[in-house]
Amino acid sequence: MAKSPIDLTGKYALVTGGSRGIGRAICKRLAEHGARICFNYLRNREAAAQAVKEISAVGPEPLEIKANVADETHLENMFETIRKEFGQLDILVSNAALGVLKPVTQLREKDWRWTMDINARALIPLAKRSIELMGGRGGSIVAVSSLGATHAIPFYGAVGASKAALEALVRHLAIENAATGVRVNTVSGGAVDTDALKFFPNREEILNEGLKRTPAGRLVTPEDMADAVLFLVSDLARMIHGQTLIVDGGNSIVA
Repeated sequence: MAKSPIDLTGKYALVTGGSRGIGRAICKRLAEHGARICFNYLRNREAAAQAVKEISAVGPEPLEIKANVADETHLENMFETIRKEFGQLDILVSNAALGVLKPVTQLREKDWRWTMDINARALIPLAKRSIELMGGRGGSIVAVSSLGATHAIPFYGAVGASKAALEALVRHLAIENAATGVRVNTVSGGAVDTDALKFFPNREEILNEGLKRTPAGRLVTPEDMADAVLFLVSDLARMIHGQTLIVDGGNSIVA
């Protein structure tokens, strides 16, 4: 295999929700290319320990922090730890996501607020604090979205709306920070069979339909998403600002 042109040695990255699924794959891919990783997790200590083991096997030992990205106190403590341990930040991957899976007419007010807080609003303080730690040197922010931002998916109303809001925030953050050398973009994935999909009451239907509709002949993997993130945080994407890179094997362009 040819040597990758991407070298992240000396770069420091925060990946939210990095203990499992897409987040863990992103942590490993960035670490493979030399980045020192910090990731947060919310509850599953066992998954976090496994992530540390896998990341350490391919790159520098990561920093793990238990934190809720929707909680301001947790965020403040997390970034204070990053400041002490790393002294800087070059990459933010906003991947942490949760949400209530119900038809829109069955959503409660607290379901809506909780989903929007985690998936969309959290990007604002995350970006603000990350840009401060980038210290005028420039850097890259990537938010992880899904096709539900633009496509109607059963039970996905609240999450889809939160992802649409996330993508809109990315565009505004991009134009507000481009002149400082900070690039802000989104990676949006098709159906990815991770632990998160197990909570969908129609999981099998989503996977089967996704496979049938995908011209590439297979579903998206966490590693596919990680490769797209790696590209966007690298110098190869130095003139890409405010874009949503769709990783779905062609699914979304099928009529």
